[in-house]
Amino acid sequence: MVPGRTFTVAELIRIVLRRGWLVVLPFAVGLAGAPLIARAVPELYRSETLIMVIPQRVPDSYVKSTVTAKMEDRLPSISNLILSRSRLERIIMDFNLYPDQRAHGIMEDVVQRLRGDIAVQVEGQDSFRVKYVSSDPQTAQRVTGRVASLYIEENLRDRANLADETNLFLESQLNDAKERLVEHEKKLEAYRRQYAGELPSQLETNLQTIRNAQQQLQGVTDSTNRIQDRRLLIERQIADVQSMPPDPVPVPAAAPERDANAPTSTAQQLDAAQAQLKAFQLRYTPDHPDRRALERQVRDLQARLKSEEASRPPAAPVEKPTSPAELARQKRLRDLQDELEVMDHQLAVNQAEETRLKQVIAGYQAKVDVVPTRESQLVELTRDYKTLDAAYTSLLAKREDSKIAANLERRQIGEQFRILDPASLPGRPYNQAKRMGIIASGAIAGLVLGFVVVGWLEYRDSSLKREEDVVRLLELPVLALIPRVISDGDRRRSRRRLIAANLAAGVALLGSIAVLVLWRTRI
Repeated sequence: MVPGRTFTVAELIRIVLRRGWLVVLPFAVGLAGAPLIARAVPELYRSETLIMVIPQRVPDSYVKSTVTAKMEDRLPSISNLILSRSRLERIIMDFNLYPDQRAHGIMEDVVQRLRGDIAVQVEGQDSFRVKYVSSDPQTAQRVTGRVASLYIEENLRDRANLADETNLFLESQLNDAKERLVEHEKKLEAYRRQYAGELPSQLETNLQTIRNAQQQLQGVTDSTNRIQDRRLLIERQIADVQSMPPDPVPVPAAAPERDANAPTSTAQQLDAAQAQLKAFQLRYTPDHPDRRALERQVRDLQARLKSEEASRPPAAPVEKPTSPAELARQKRLRDLQDELEVMDHQLAVNQAEETRLKQVIAGYQAKVDVVPTRESQLVELTRDYKTLDAAYTSLLAKREDSKIAANLERRQIGEQFRILDPASLPGRPYNQAKRMGIIASGAIAGLVLGFVVVGWLEYRDSSLKREEDVVRLLELPVLALIPRVISDGDRRRSRRRLIAANLAAGVALLGSIAVLVLWRTRI
């Protein structure tokens, strides 16, 4: 090729026309040989079936399904189960698939080939296609139908198993929650028993009991004060009665008159001193001088009376006559003393009741004082109990819903896979487009080869064919152009060679077209 040479479009066209047979001949060879190569590709038939997801026939507002995963999320797991080795081996043996490969190979390779020939394609949100490729159209249809039925059966089994597993899980969780709830109820019961009367719910009752006890204590205190006032009054009356001198006893007329200034007996003096001492005990303190002097006098009189009685000879008792006024005074004194004893008994009863009421108030006040502590402890226990009770109630409702959902799946009225388009019987190989691609690739390869040959020949041609090439390459001016002298014989021979080449290229092209048409009619 002349260095720096460029080609125009007209020159390129002339080159193609001059060397056209070099382009047509490889193209015809490639077009004729491609069908032979395409025949080596086996004819494969693909059967398809469309499976649609049918939602459950019971509304979700009545029964909620335990299977909440979408179809596109569950389909890979179902496909893994169906495309397992055990199931694919059963399909291979039932339909006698790949007999040559089974005779000369191992089962793992056969299973892997079947797994590769099965395809699942999701279409939308509620449908998918199952495809299978085989060299026999009827086998492809039967295997596709079998795989589709396996998808339907596995979906029903998977949903039923999932519902049962959910039910068992909720049952176990419910039993655990029930045990914890019962255990916590026992803790609450033991706590209420241990701190009975100190619970926050009993605060109002305790306060009311304290108020009632305080009212009773006030009443007892008022009663005690009234009794003490009355007792002081009675004691004064007793002292006054005891301090009164005894009335003289009337003496009969025949009896001799006794001297008024004669001294009384020791017993009478002792009685008078004791009566006066009682009056002093009510009026004076134990350290008062008059009271202490009178107490010494009483002790002296008692000692003298004992000595007189010891030295006096025994005599017949003489009844001392008593006047009516003395009898009335003594009766009055006994009545007052009896009333004083009653008041002392009532004071003792009031004192005991007052002590009891104070103890009751103190006990209930202690219960009221510990209510904040018990309330905080009870709030903690109750909070845990409420949490456990809410969890148990929720699990119980979910368990019942799970049972209903499991029955729904067992009766096969839940979500199902249904075949919308049965497995088709393919009428032509699905890889026909691939074989046509091989033929087109052969024709294109032949055409490219022809252009490459033409280009290579032009590259090898180093002759100068234009005036511009001479000027550019030799840098000399062109003085004259001498045309090539061709004889008539040379011209005829050249024309015959060109015609023969073109005819050969045309025949080759026609032959390749005939081969292609024949191949098309056979397929």
